[in-house]
Amino acid sequence: MKTKAAVLWDRNQPWSVEEVDLDPPKAGEVLVKLIHTGMCHSDDHVVTGDMPAMTPVVGGHEGAGIVEEVGEGVTSLKPGDHVVPMFIPACGQCRWCAQGRSNLCDVGGTLMMGVGLDGTTRLHARGQDVYTMVFLSTFSQYAVMNAHSLVKIPEDVPLDAAALVGCGVTTGYGSAVHTARVRPGETVVVVGIGGVGAAAIQGARIAGAEQILAVDPVEFKREQAKVFGATHTAASVEEATELLREITPDGMMADAAIYTVGVARGAEIAGLMALVSKGGRVVVTAVSPMEDTTVTMSLFELTIWQKELRGTLFGAANGRKEIPSLLRLYQSGHLLLDEMITNRYTLETINEGYKDMHAGVNIRGVIDIDHG
Repeated sequence: MKTKAAVLWDRNQPWSVEEVDLDPPKAGEVLVKLIHTGMCHSDDHVVTGDMPAMTPVVGGHEGAGIVEEVGEGVTSLKPGDHVVPMFIPACGQCRWCAQGRSNLCDVGGTLMMGVGLDGTTRLHARGQDVYTMVFLSTFSQYAVMNAHSLVKIPEDVPLDAAALVGCGVTTGYGSAVHTARVRPGETVVVVGIGGVGAAAIQGARIAGAEQILAVDPVEFKREQAKVFGATHTAASVEEATELLREITPDGMMADAAIYTVGVARGAEIAGLMALVSKGGRVVVTAVSPMEDTTVTMSLFELTIWQKELRGTLFGAANGRKEIPSLLRLYQSGHLLLDEMITNRYTLETINEGYKDMHAGVNIRGVIDIDHG
């Protein structure tokens, strides 16, 4: 079949919206009609080369849609089901899934390469194969996905809000709740207020943090942070350091800091570690360029003050459990998703949307996919 999709033909090139050929689903796969897709920074990391990927590639990994067709052996889903694709699949059988750490699922290692479990792609254009972003490719009207990557959701959940929980919201929320282990009464700093940062603020709020300090150089984002639960804001890590000395008892600093900027830098880790108290936790959620292998920090401080520096993938979440839970929190009014959608775009205006992301005018841009 034919589908309109946003293709990246080479690094540092704009997305090209064009018609491509899509194969039917094979065994264990599902054809999904995409309705909405979030514009996550990770897709831009593919453009810049910070995150390696084979090209040409159809981007997108944060979306929501409706099942059109299921392949051989798929019994968990049927046509008409509303679904959210997970950035990281959960096979339920590998070592990591068996340990309850499905965010590290081995199936995800293969799908990350942009091909199915059989090593082939389902997309073709201009006489060649086209890879798929983590075998999802939500920047498209239709996509074939592995059933392990899909979570069925209630039909009364709006699909534009549901689209956000496939990556950014789950990652940010989990960064606070699972990886930073925020507890009631704590002080938490979130550095970088995009979609992931806004979700991290909400995770900290829902977990019971007393004070939440949002750090971002963009005034609009600092103001939006208050909507999601920030009690204080700062324009820089340096400003946040001084403010924490004032607002924490005896200037003891924060209990946890979560790093959710657009591009992580090793040179910024020392400043993050200085934001937290003895026994404090620093969580790195942001993605850095692969070639950035130098980290500046005090190992003496790490040991003597018993601080923690932790990475997190998909917020250390079990997506099959977390996504339905987050959508219930949304329906009960505790998790704000509609408020995270700053601007809406079409596939044709995807490049404008990413320009807006770089300009700092979006918490989360969402593409409404036209099937007319």
